[in-house]
Amino acid sequence: MKLLAGRISDPRVLRLIGAYLRAGVKLPEGRVEATTQGVPQGGPLSPLLANIMLDPLDKELERRRLRFARYADDFLVLVKSLRAAQRVMQSIGRFVEGRLKLVVNRQKSRAASLSQCAFLGFQIVRGRIVWTEKALQRFKQRIQEITSRSRGVATFCMLRELRRYVVGWLNYFGLSQAYRVIPELDQWVRRRVRMYYWKQWKRARTRRRQLIRLGIHPAEVFKATRSHRAYWFMAGTSIVQRALDNASLAERGVPNLKQQWVAMHYGKVNPRFNPSAVNLTGTA
Repeated sequence: MKLLAGRISDPRVLRLIGAYLRAGVKLPEGRVEATTQGVPQGGPLSPLLANIMLDPLDKELERRRLRFARYADDFLVLVKSLRAAQRVMQSIGRFVEGRLKLVVNRQKSRAASLSQCAFLGFQIVRGRIVWTEKALQRFKQRIQEITSRSRGVATFCMLRELRRYVVGWLNYFGLSQAYRVIPELDQWVRRRVRMYYWKQWKRARTRRRQLIRLGIHPAEVFKATRSHRAYWFMAGTSIVQRALDNASLAERGVPNLKQQWVAMHYGKVNPRFNPSAVNLTGTA
């Protein structure tokens, strides 16, 4: 607030910001938790106030002629050797805690090779930008949550939420140059949707009716509808894949990760480009 007061002359604006900071946080169970210090995580003012608080840090790094990248409170300083990285980390830590009166998270901070450092969900490995393994696991976990039948939402709501999340995720993480995992993720997402439908159909007679409606011959349907194999196994069988093929899933709104990634990296119009023939290296 002292930093803001040095730049903002209108006391009404300062009071409004102060009210935001002291408003507290409403927890999922309905209880309100007071905020005695800092900014509530996820609050709309958090990025703005973080930039104001850390502006002196930017000026200090520029004064030292260090190469760095910062987004909110996450920043990366680039130096030529591990010894220099350790020295800079200690001195910057002293500046942040001594001058700015902020606490450095020692567990998340370290001096290491660039390929071992993550920044905003990305790493640079052998000169290529790739997403981190942690980011990939979070993606899969969220897809599992969205396609869970225990949520009790309508199918069209699930598909809308799935498409919104996948398209948004790839719009951000599609910057990654690691293509190798994209086709696998694409197939995995569609298999999750097929498993969702197979669970939804539940009873044997419902599955029989749906499979026949989707073009499967009645002679093939009997064995599949009487199977007691796990949902995930059945979602990968040829009968379910033919009934809910890629084209029909696309019509229902299931996103195509491979197609979106290719469009981002090579453009939407390229008739000579065959996504299945891409041979790119990278680590995911």
